[in-house]
Order: sequence, then C-alpha cells, then structure tokens
Amino acid sequence: MLLASLLIAAAAYLLGSMPSGYLLVRLIRKQDIRSFGSGNIGATNVLRSGGKGLGATTFLLDMLKGSAAVWLGGVLGALLVPAMAHRDAQALAALFAVLGHVFPVWLRFKGGKGVATGFGVFLVASPWAALAAISVFFVVLGISRYVSLASILGAVSFPIFACFLVSGDRPPFFIAVQAVVAAIIIVKHYQNIRRLLKGTESRFGAKKAT
Repeated sequence: MLLASLLIAAAAYLLGSMPSGYLLVRLIRKQDIRSFGSGNIGATNVLRSGGKGLGATTFLLDMLKGSAAVWLGGVLGALLVPAMAHRDAQALAALFAVLGHVFPVWLRFKGGKGVATGFGVFLVASPWAALAAISVFFVVLGISRYVSLASILGAVSFPIFACFLVSGDRPPFFIAVQAVVAAIIIVKHYQNIRRLLKGTESRFGAKKAT
C-alpha cells in the first residue's frame, strides 16, 4: 500500500506542478510572468499583466490539472490498492496536486496560491461543495472586487459546505485533506491579508496609479 500511495502522490504532484501561467506567458508572449505585478504564476497575475485571455486559460488549465490528478488518483487507487477507500485515494491526489501547484519543482518551489487547482481537485472529489464554494468566491468578488478576499472566503467556506453536501462515506483522511487544502490556500494569501487589513489591497479591475 505504501508504494502505491507514493505513486499516487508523485503522479498528482507532477500533474499539479505544471506551471500553466508561466508556460502560457513564456510561449505566447515570450515573457516571464514572474517579472510582472505580484510575480505570481496564477491566473489573477496573468490577467492583471494584460493577458485577459491568457488569464482565463490559466485558470482553466490549473483547474483541469487538479481535476485530472484526482481522477487519476482514484483510478490508480482502485487498480493498485483495492483495499484503500476511493475517497482516500482521491484525497491523497488532491493534496499533492495542490502542493505541486504551490511548490512546483520546475520553478524552484515558488508557484501559485492554489485557488484554481484547489477548485479543480474538489470539483471531482466533492463537486457540490466545490460549486458552492466557487459561488461564494464570485459573490464576494462581485461585492468587494477583491480577488484575494473572495479566494480566502471561498476556501474557508469549502470545508463547511463539504460537511453538509458530501454524501456517502467520509473517511477521516478525506475530511482532513479538505481542511488542509483550504488552510494552504489561506496561508498562501498571507501578504494579501496584510494588505487587506492595511487597506492597500488592489481591487479587481482597478487601474494602478502611475
């Protein structure tokens, strides 16, 4: 079981670590997204750098790689470790896919904040809770225009929604991973939290003063 678990974790990490935003900007604009704005490789910074289409594509690819990792984790678990609970195999893949995005080996472990990938992993593992959480994201974004606040509150809400919207077996590890992934996303926004508290956080769509 240990070897199979390591294989699931490694496969999910490698899928999650594919730096979609970095690769898109490098291939299409011949630029390094890390030299723009916040230096983050995620969809928000890609969008704010002037690439609206690239930003949307980055979000989609980051989401899809998370979903693919969890699907693959479930398949590998069923094939290699039939005794492992299906949701535990999915949870293991979900955790390492998000860790891969946040700490990609290809970029010296400096990646994104895990929002799109986190949504993608739970869209497969806990679809209704994921959709409820992304709804919170869009409502908060629409009201506040703060992407960071929307991301944080969306992450906070997900484990709560999961308590009510996930049916069937809920192994302890599966529940724990939901909380851990939400915590990773929140912690990765620590600089945004500081700016929000200071009132200096940028609003979505606002132009910076020159």
